[in-house]
Amino acid sequence: MMKKYEKAVSLVLVAGASLSALYFIVKQNMEAAILSMTIMFTFTNFFRSRTFKEKGHVKEAKWMRNMSALFAVLSIVVLLVIVSG
Repeated sequence: MMKKYEKAVSLVLVAGASLSALYFIVKQNMEAAILSMTIMFTFTNFFRSRTFKEKGHVKEAKWMRNMSALFAVLSIVVLLVIVSG
């Protein structure tokens, strides 16, 4: 079972990424907004995979873990696109 501090950390990470995405959307910086959203999806899918695994949903946990890895790779790609100009 996820410990209380793990839930708090997951909430802070997801909320931080969500709020930064919203901030960049308002500022009309779409590249940074997309980066924030891919990071948010990475976090949400990662923590969801842990929850599924704890509940015994092995297939769903694996799917979410793979989706988390995909979004992590996409976050790196978006970051590289932003840095390269």
